[in-house]
Amino acid sequence: MVEVTRVVLAEDEVLLREGLVALLTRFGFEVLDAVGTAPALREAVRTHRPDLVVTDIRMPPDHRDDGLRTAVELRGEQPGLAVVVLSQHVQPEYAAALLDSVDGRRVGYLLKDRVAEVTDFVDNLRTVLAGGTVVDPDVVRRLLHHPRDPLAALTAREREVLVLVAEGRSNAAIAARLHVTEAAVGKHIGNILAKLGLPPDDDTNRRVLAALTYLRANSA
Repeated sequence: MVEVTRVVLAEDEVLLREGLVALLTRFGFEVLDAVGTAPALREAVRTHRPDLVVTDIRMPPDHRDDGLRTAVELRGEQPGLAVVVLSQHVQPEYAAALLDSVDGRRVGYLLKDRVAEVTDFVDNLRTVLAGGTVVDPDVVRRLLHHPRDPLAALTAREREVLVLVAEGRSNAAIAARLHVTEAAVGKHIGNILAKLGLPPDDDTNRRVLAALTYLRANSA
């Protein structure tokens, strides 16, 4: 009996989401849930524990890299989870963030245009499920021509927060310095850790690792 691959799909554009559901079903995948926001993706994966996640990078609520950050977070929680992210544009820093998650295996970064090449798209999904890594050729070319800055995916505010973390400041001290709430600082730090590919780990201090990443990037 052929084992069916269980999938959670995240895409905020309704027509594309429905099209992907139909495509995956046509090729024998079981779509457990199809959602339109990053929080819904997180909840669906934690509920269903699928074999594969296919997600857009830019998702509500922030319409930035919510889908990617959620995918990296979920791989930290479930290291065996296969993830394929879809992007409208070539964004090498996002591909690098995904490849840095866990061991860099069972991940894929594809441009949305590739979905139209149905057979190749499905083959890429199966490659990822088998333990491989698939990166869109256009992204590979960009990565080769532009070596990765580990801090490239951070926003200006997140960089400010990381500088203060590297200085050893507490969340309260950072909040006072930037005139924001401690809750806002906590959210920024969570985003920084996710973008730097530092999933929850009881054996390491992620703030220290983030500070080291900053120091190395600025001493190169």
